[in-house]
Amino acid sequence: MALTPSNDEAFLREVDDELRREQMTTMWRRYGRIGIAVLVLFLLALAAFLWWRAEGVRKAEAQAEQLSVALADIQAGRKAEAEKKFDALAADGKPGYRATALLTKAALAGDRGDKKATLSLLGTVVADESLPQAYRDLAKIRQTLIDFDDVQPQVVVERLKPLAVEDSAFFGTAGELTAMAYIKMNRSAEAGRLLATIAKDKTLPGTLRGRTAQLASMLGTYVDPASFN
Repeated sequence: MALTPSNDEAFLREVDDELRREQMTTMWRRYGRIGIAVLVLFLLALAAFLWWRAEGVRKAEAQAEQLSVALADIQAGRKAEAEKKFDALAADGKPGYRATALLTKAALAGDRGDKKATLSLLGTVVADESLPQAYRDLAKIRQTLIDFDDVQPQVVVERLKPLAVEDSAFFGTAGELTAMAYIKMNRSAEAGRLLATIAKDKTLPGTLRGRTAQLASMLGTYVDPASFN
């Protein structure tokens, strides 16, 4: 019996649907297990990432609490207990907490008069490239303040060269120390210019600017008083 157009279309749809079902069955047999494995691996990776992130937050919160307690110990005079907590942070803390722990341990060593230990701890911070640069720069400034009279002035100049520039957060102190090193090297003109630059920087403390202006004038570099307004 001949098929009418409507019957013909229904038949073609039925054949097409059957073909699609056969293709899906074949693909499932070939790739279904692989697809499930990929999906499972993705879900496991996602779960691992979420756990890692949560664990990182939990660890950071625990270290923040540990640092807070250690600082409270110092304020209460329990320095021995505080040092144990700082030792733990210095060994296993995240970069910011580790740097803070090392710098605080250096300060405590300085309070005890242990210059060697202080410089060693500060040197550790300076040399650790995994720590934030601001902490390393601060350690370098403190290191130079302590051993300024024990090292050659050229060492001071080279050490502080990246910090004794106007766009540095440590320009005032680093610049003044560099200028003092220049004076020890009989490079008074360079020292005067650097001191005058510090004196004119209105972002720096007034006491530092006044001191450097006076010293610059003594070295023959005039600083206009109007620059202080």
